[in-house]
Amino acid sequence: MAVRHRLIRRAPQRVWEVLSDPEQYADWVVGTSDARPDEGSWPQLGASLRYEIKIGPLTLHNRTIVRRSEPLTVLELEADSGALGTARIAMELRPWGEDTLIILDEHPLRGAGGFLHNAVVETLQQARSRAMLSRLARLCEDDKPPAPDLSIRQEPLEA
Repeated sequence: MAVRHRLIRRAPQRVWEVLSDPEQYADWVVGTSDARPDEGSWPQLGASLRYEIKIGPLTLHNRTIVRRSEPLTVLELEADSGALGTARIAMELRPWGEDTLIILDEHPLRGAGGFLHNAVVETLQQARSRAMLSRLARLCEDDKPPAPDLSIRQEPLEA
């Protein structure tokens, strides 16, 4: 299973804003493009998005459905990749001081993705998850002023 975590230097409210914006989905989910609302109001339970995944000359038309949504704390999705099967993508947001610790757990549920899951696929999944969390952090932190420099400064000694 691909479980990764990342500290995002923003409050959970900001991280949830990005996760709740269907127009930003393709900006943080690696490999997706042309994301658009399908059913319901994202990210409410049962809402879905449609998007494309391009692999070389091949274009897949996929759908992701919200399976669990607890604002500011949990978002669980099921990505349906047709013949490739489905995957569970669970994100937990934990307040960490003024920041957010996000834990991403993604693994196959049904279909070929689960059957073909092996160490090589797991390595690729880990890289994809790391990239997704990096993109999500960048989106969340973009408008944040830089953190103050809290390093200890030594004053020169006077003679």
